[in-house]
Amino acid sequence: MSVNVNRSVSDQFYRYKMPRLIAKVEGKGNGIKTVIVNMVDIAKALNRPPTYPTKFFGCELGAQTQFDTKNDRYIVNGSHEANKLQDMLDGFIRRFVLCSECDNPETDLHINPKKQTIAISCKACGYRGMLDTRHKLCTFVLKNPPESDTGSVKKEKEKKNRKKDRESSNGGETGNNEINAPDVVDGDDDDDDWAEETTEEAQRRRMEEISNHAKNLTLSDDLDKTLEERVNLFYSFVKQKKDSGTIGSADKEILAEAERLDVKAMGPLILSELLFDENIRDQIKMYKRHFLRFCHDNKKAQKYLLGGFECVVKLHQAQLLPRIPILLKDMYDADLLAEDVILAWAEKVSKKYISKELAKEIHAKAAPFIKWLKEAEEESEGSEQEEDVENVEVVYSSSARELKMETVKPEELDKEDYDIDIDAI
Repeated sequence: MSVNVNRSVSDQFYRYKMPRLIAKVEGKGNGIKTVIVNMVDIAKALNRPPTYPTKFFGCELGAQTQFDTKNDRYIVNGSHEANKLQDMLDGFIRRFVLCSECDNPETDLHINPKKQTIAISCKACGYRGMLDTRHKLCTFVLKNPPESDTGSVKKEKEKKNRKKDRESSNGGETGNNEINAPDVVDGDDDDDDWAEETTEEAQRRRMEEISNHAKNLTLSDDLDKTLEERVNLFYSFVKQKKDSGTIGSADKEILAEAERLDVKAMGPLILSELLFDENIRDQIKMYKRHFLRFCHDNKKAQKYLLGGFECVVKLHQAQLLPRIPILLKDMYDADLLAEDVILAWAEKVSKKYISKELAKEIHAKAAPFIKWLKEAEEESEGSEQEEDVENVEVVYSSSARELKMETVKPEELDKEDYDIDIDAI
């Protein structure tokens, strides 16, 4: 059975497919291991060597990996479920396959061994940019470039070998008055090599690369930090975006940082603290895209969003307590919270984030919305309905401070309105 390469796309006609991951656990005790039975087919669909996703699993799980290329066996030590590895594969695809501009998977990786950088180019939109090399897999990729990019690596090695040959022929030294011509392979200079340029632009690029390299060295061990430390790093990252005024367009960067630090599920909790206040209704609309990147089809992230929501209510009780029902409905309508997640939350009062007394009060205020949600669910399950659902809307009365059901009379349509243009749907 095949699945979409980008599983966040639910379109069944999405053209980019890959086989669903099949895992087989072998051995016992200390020798137990998980074989990815169809890794070669998966890698072919992703246009990446099968060693890359296998090694990615090892990095994420802290497990040793084995590659038997002759027999197409790709192994991760330990016992791991196929569903867990499939979810983990989504992280690999997001980091190392999808274009960061258009989310298309038709991309190639390009290795620069001299600069120790990995570039990605998209065949669909033409984007070309640099990958974040802070993930542990990047070290493996730099040492094991994809076959399609081995030419640049070979070129670099040939340049180094010729340089050694010249030095040895000159007794290991170069004369003071000798000017060496730049190395050329097959009549083509290394276009990416700007080390000898002296223009202001070249100097700026050199300083930027040095700065990025130092930053990578500093943050390369972030995944070894405790969960609390990683959450604090993510908090500082989001706060910096907010303080600098770039938060509006930084939704992809924020998601990438959360994934890098392995705190994606907790992302909505941090975002709620930094982006929500007493004006939460406007902010739900403003930052809907940011929260959707975390909450879409992720129930754990939605539970953290409800926890963050409770914390915001605690800080602004006077303004927000009377508006609990409509605020929950806003998040529900924005697809940030699924119906089953809200109903499960309503079943149990928790003091994880706030006092039990305040939690009880929030649940009491939420009761009208929960009642409406349950009734709507029961009505939708019935085979016959006395009233058209489209003619029912939820109205929030500021004076009554509760949700109520109102029947709306459908507008009469002109005859010409019945002529539907299917292309316009």
